[in-house]
Parts: sequence; C-alpha cells; structure tokens
Amino acid sequence: MKKFLYIIMLAVLAVSCSVQENETGTDGNNIITEAKLLTMEQHEGYTVATIANPWGEGTLHRYVLVPAASTLPDSLPEGTVVRTPLSNALVYSAVHTGLMTELGRPEAVKGIVDAQYFTDSLVLEGLKTGKVTDCGSSMAPTIEKVIEMRPDGILLSPYQDCNYGQLTTLNIPIVECADYMEQTPLGRAEWIKFYGALVGKEREADSIYNAVTEAYNTLKQERAAQGKNHPKVLTETVISGIWNVPGGKSYMAQVIQDAGGVYPWGDDEHSGSLSLDFNQVLAVAKDADIWLVKSFNINTYDDLKGAYSLNDKFDAFKNRKVYTCDTNATRLFERFPFHPELLLQDYCNIFDNKNDQLIFFAPCK
Repeated sequence: MKKFLYIIMLAVLAVSCSVQENETGTDGNNIITEAKLLTMEQHEGYTVATIANPWGEGTLHRYVLVPAASTLPDSLPEGTVVRTPLSNALVYSAVHTGLMTELGRPEAVKGIVDAQYFTDSLVLEGLKTGKVTDCGSSMAPTIEKVIEMRPDGILLSPYQDCNYGQLTTLNIPIVECADYMEQTPLGRAEWIKFYGALVGKEREADSIYNAVTEAYNTLKQERAAQGKNHPKVLTETVISGIWNVPGGKSYMAQVIQDAGGVYPWGDDEHSGSLSLDFNQVLAVAKDADIWLVKSFNINTYDDLKGAYSLNDKFDAFKNRKVYTCDTNATRLFERFPFHPELLLQDYCNIFDNKNDQLIFFAPCK
C-alpha cells in the first residue's frame, strides 16, 4: 500500500503531455487520449468539447467554453456557449460534486437534486446553511427553485431519448455528463479534463488524471508480470428474479481482468449488463473462486442466503470467499468513476488475500 501511494504522489507531481490519438479539428489540438465519447479541441480564446452520441451515430452535444473574463469572439463554432469558470452550478450527481471538491472548487456547486443521496460533508453543510439549494427530484426538479438560484450551468447525466422538460426553456447551459457511458476505466476518468475546464481547474484536472493513469497502469502491469492468482470472479446477486451481470466489454469486466481475474462472461461482446436468471448464472459461475457483491443490505452470509435461498450453491459461498461492499457505508459509487485505480487496488488485494488493505470491500461475515 505504501508503494502504491508513493506512485500516486510521484505521478501527481509530473503532469505529462497528452498524446493526440482521437480525431481533431483542423486547427484545434485534441487533449483527449483514452475517452471515446469526448474530444476537446483547444483554440485561441475558447475550447470546443464534443460529446459523441453513446446510443447511435453523430453528436450528442457540442460545447464552446469561453472564459467569462474575455469578450465573446466574433466568430465561434456551432454549439452551446458556456462561460467559464462555472461558479453557480446545479449538479445532479454526487459523483460530480465530489469531483468539484477534489478539483478545489466546491463553492461552484450551488444547487443539487435528490439530496437524500448525497454524502459529501460540504454539500450537506451547504444545505443546512442555505449556500446550496435543494431543487427537489431529478425526475421533476422544482423549476421555481432553479430559476431562483439562477445557475450558470446544469450538470446532469443523459439517457437515451431523454427530455429535460422545462429546463430547456430557461436559457441555461445543460451539460450532459455522459462519462458513465465510457467502456473503459481510464476513458471515463479522463472526463475530469472536461469538468476541470468547466470550473477553471485545467491544470489540477490534468495532474489528477495523470496520477490516476500512472497508478492504474502500474498495478495492471504488476499483476500481468506476476502471472499468478487468476481467480474466477462472480459479481452481483439476483434481485427480483433477475441477475444483472456486467457484459464482457464492460467497465467492470475490464477492471476484473486488469486485476488478473478470470471473468465468466469475458468473451461476451456487450458493454452493458446482461439480464440473466439464477440458473443461467449458476451454470456458468458455480465454481467461481471469488464472489463480489455490492449492496446496501448484504454484509453477512446469513444476509446473502436470506436474500435468495439458493445462493449457498456457489463454491465461493461454501468456501467463504464472498466480499461485500456496503454502499451505504462506503463512497464507492462516488469515488471509482474518476479513481478506477482504487477499485483496481481493492480487486488486486482481494485476489491476493490482503484483506487488511481493502478500501471499499470487506470479507463477508
């Protein structure tokens, strides 16, 4: 663990130059290397961020980021103009409020929705003092409160064929945070560059991303070099008759494989989840060496068997090799999107039986 933290510290100090790999504009320099849904082209006086449509062809959204302190250029490319840095943002997800804190701009978050799902202490304190506005439900935000807080940007996660209703009538830039649709850990993490540009923290974003990349690749290479401890890994549980397992080309499947695990559906070509029934999972993963469960109500073997009486049919259950992540008690969902190296570290430690060094998971009791 000390070696791992040392790697991160060194990487933070060394901000490397990005390699141009994706398509770029004729006169812009794309700073994105891993993300497949995002390009960022830097021009004199503005930056163009283009988000590809995750569900089809073409573009989901294009943003033209222009510093608020400068005059708008006479000629700008087509897209939604966002004056940066944002200082009065309405943010839908705790993932992104936490990122604002890490970037050093927590004060940019002035409004949230679905307040019951936020755990960040700064957000909670802001709600108490009135510095952060609770705008109600993400499904139907209270428009009066949104208008009253006058956000300079609304950060939300899009979904296929989504309709933002009255929000589109307010003449406020809606920033579609499609980072969650990236298929690779480092691809999703690289979106920090976009959010850093939105809040005027480009250098900090580059530094964090370079550190994450260095730490993740070092762990991955070390696991590959060791050539041992390649357990077969099962994830999740059956809920209401359906067991959603990550597809073979998914984010989670890649992290398992990068940690040296063997994923039962590794040959599958889907990037989303596979909806299976219990017997389908049992047929493929009964002999799994390790079982990883993310849940807010399963922490013991009694809990796991109580959730479904046949869960004890798996070898990992019988051999007491189940690991659970209490999503109520940990910040897994807030942290791993932009810090996949932490999740990879947990998986590596689980596969090596280093249970005293786990961050998110713990041995089932």
